[in-house]
Amino acid sequence: MNATTITVPQADPGAGYRAQRAEIDAAVARALASGWYILGKEGEAFEREYAAWQGAARAIGCANGTDALTLAMRGLGIGPGATVVTVSHTAVATVAAIEMVGATPLLVDIDPDTYTMDPDELVAVLDDPPPGLPPIRAIIPVHLYGQACDLAPMLKAAAAHGVAVIEDCSQAHGATLGGKKVGNLGHVACYSLYPTKNLGALGDAGVLTTDDAALADRIGAIRQYGWKERYISSDVGVNSRLDELQAAILRVKLTALDAGIARRQAIAAAYDAALADSSMAPPARRADAGHVFHQYVLRTPDRASVMARLRAEGIATAIHYPQPVHLQPAYAGRTPLGPAGCAETARAAGEVMSLPMFPELTDAQVGKVCSALRGL
Repeated sequence: MNATTITVPQADPGAGYRAQRAEIDAAVARALASGWYILGKEGEAFEREYAAWQGAARAIGCANGTDALTLAMRGLGIGPGATVVTVSHTAVATVAAIEMVGATPLLVDIDPDTYTMDPDELVAVLDDPPPGLPPIRAIIPVHLYGQACDLAPMLKAAAAHGVAVIEDCSQAHGATLGGKKVGNLGHVACYSLYPTKNLGALGDAGVLTTDDAALADRIGAIRQYGWKERYISSDVGVNSRLDELQAAILRVKLTALDAGIARRQAIAAAYDAALADSSMAPPARRADAGHVFHQYVLRTPDRASVMARLRAEGIATAIHYPQPVHLQPAYAGRTPLGPAGCAETARAAGEVMSLPMFPELTDAQVGKVCSALRGL
């Protein structure tokens, strides 16, 4: 076993707590003292504040990002007898959520440069769906690694076919497309607030945003058993509530989100400059998209060697994601694919690697990574 001491972690959610320890501790104490721990004033305040930050009419807190996706689909009436199009190069949660509501996932390929959904293949399957599948009722484009999808042609095709657009923004809090924040472009947007996200709780949490008041009300009811009147279920619902402790913590962390994004972008710029003297290329950016660098992802066919060399210098890396969803044992051989067969997805999974990326990286740690990159 390599006993190298890691001095630059790939992620460190504890650093986010330490950076705002006094404020977070005070918020937790306030929530504890209130005597109200589920769907109370802290959650309501977080929903208002997040909606305002996002530029959306409404935000609805929930238990986690996977639930956010399922609540969005339930709110739109999507379940058994429907197909939902998404990608295989994503956290498995995206596909798991589709199956959790009883719908059928159809996985299309990615653009090999940005790793986000290939709009041409999406248009192709909307125009000519694969035979034997239920009707396509929704698409879930994933804004991956902090960069927006090429969403304009997807929105146009979805509108032409009467298909709902559910934006998976779990890695893209604050990312922009054409100067507008993602999450404001489809019917509803879903965000994980897992501790390592750009906006992360200190436990599980999620949130949805939408400008559709009726949809927001329905999702808000479904997250608590479908109640509009207490103890009376108007819809078939679930239990997916954002607790008051996490809401209080998220209110504090939201105040630092813009600064955290700016720091991520500065770290990415330093990595870019270092890679100018390397054989490896920086991550591709789309000209109309504002990247928020949830991850800084390099691509190389020599991944194992590069990761080992960085680890030998005390620098941790990660792979997001090592195996496409459609090739994982739980899904292999039974999940429908688009006409490209997710070929680019499979190639990317064998070559991508993520460098250290979180706002609390010190200048010295960033400098160490940059020195190592120049030697690659």
